[in-house]
Amino acid sequence: MGKLKEDLSTLGGGECSLPVSLEVIGERWCFMILRAALNGVGHFEDFLSQIGIARNILANRLTRMVDAGIMTRRPCEHDKRKVEYRLTEKGQDLLPTMIALRQWGEKWETGIQSNPILCDSRDRLPIKRITMRAHDDRVLELHDLCWIDESELQASQQQAGRDDMVVRHLKEIGEPSAA
Repeated sequence: MGKLKEDLSTLGGGECSLPVSLEVIGERWCFMILRAALNGVGHFEDFLSQIGIARNILANRLTRMVDAGIMTRRPCEHDKRKVEYRLTEKGQDLLPTMIALRQWGEKWETGIQSNPILCDSRDRLPIKRITMRAHDDRVLELHDLCWIDESELQASQQQAGRDDMVVRHLKEIGEPSAA
């Protein structure tokens, strides 16, 4: 059997969720809108003033995010002339992605921790770095990861420790970004 690796030629196809996800949120202004929404901004004019975006771009991105199910758009209860945008559950699920990007930027781009610091509201202590976790909660690094074909994954769960399974460790692929 040949060595298994992620088939990058199908990135435009339906089997990889990364291109589809990037189509929805993979643009700078979408991330800035998400950041503002996660900080409680919900009105069009507030988005404009908070993130310094052009009116037409904001309208376009908000429409796309509503169409993608990331945000909802509804009239304000206290003033029916105004519209309120709120994150859906799908939008709220982007929080770990946003935090991971922020932490990456602090480590590799700015070199300093952003202020304010995101903390646990119960203990009022800074959150830990976003990490990849194994099924048993071990922190995983690149060298700990591998690709396993879906057809063999169920079998591997039934017969742990099989030696005939086609496994390709990410560290062997050569491109760390293969994930």
